[in-house]
Amino acid sequence: MEDAASAGDFRIAAIQAAPVLFDKAASTEKACALIREAGANGARFAAFGETWLPGYPFWVESGVQDLTWRASAAYIDNAIVLGGPESDALCAAAKDAGVDVVIGVAEKDPDTEGSVYCSALTIGAHGAILGRHRKLKPTHAERIIWSDGDAAGLVAHKRDYARISALNCWEHQMMLPGYALIAQGTQVHAALWPGWEKTPRPEDYCWARQLVLSRAFASQAAAYVVCAAGLRRASDIPEKWRPLGVWEHTGQSAIIDPRGEVIAGPLDGEGILYADASLDIVRAAKAACDVAGHYSRPDLFRFEVDRRPIEARAQFIDAPADPEAPEDS
Repeated sequence: MEDAASAGDFRIAAIQAAPVLFDKAASTEKACALIREAGANGARFAAFGETWLPGYPFWVESGVQDLTWRASAAYIDNAIVLGGPESDALCAAAKDAGVDVVIGVAEKDPDTEGSVYCSALTIGAHGAILGRHRKLKPTHAERIIWSDGDAAGLVAHKRDYARISALNCWEHQMMLPGYALIAQGTQVHAALWPGWEKTPRPEDYCWARQLVLSRAFASQAAAYVVCAAGLRRASDIPEKWRPLGVWEHTGQSAIIDPRGEVIAGPLDGEGILYADASLDIVRAAKAACDVAGHYSRPDLFRFEVDRRPIEARAQFIDAPADPEAPEDS
């Protein structure tokens, strides 16, 4: 693989569209079409919002009612297992399009099938999964439906045009996950968000936080940031689930340069946001401030990341198999 340092300019994209809520098959089909569109328009790297497939669990902010449990059951049923038909289809689309893709997915625990992780799935343009990062700590009411993740996916992947990475939503608020990626030299970063309403009201701090934290990460990492936001309008919520509350996310995706300046967006409605990137601009920004390199003080600070994956929560020790016993039918 060509070293990133010898690569030239490249195009990056933020994909903002509404998934088909509670329908992993239809959402996957829509995502694949959008990936191919991004590739046809020259993108090398494209990102979707947080748990884009099969959608953000909007009902967790509502009071608990009978419908809450039915929605949660349907959500778990529509979460995906890596290596299943949904991830296989996404990999095939990325290969067809020649695009590296980061997409937020609700990832089902393959052991218990009763828990879900908020995962950022990174797929290479060669059609294979490069990595999966499970959100370390779900935010506030998200803990009703999402489980704690691990640090196994805190990896900056070396591609032929740049080193790429991803985090979910308020992991950008935690600081240390971002530093772990900065220390690995990330140059293009996907910041996955559920999306927020664009409004001038100061009390609506969440939308501002999405953009502010993405810009801060870009400046600190001296990297491009694709601030990929989710989209969910009232019309996107199936009628049977509307009693849970119509909490809209209107997107506001943006692309930010390594100085922290917005160079594309924010975007309203469905669409794909593009920007042309250059490693020369990344290098210039890192020359000014490389917070894990020449702008660090390792003599004063120690930072350790345990990237061992969380093992299965139960260990089973079985008796040796009886060679004379009949096999299970």
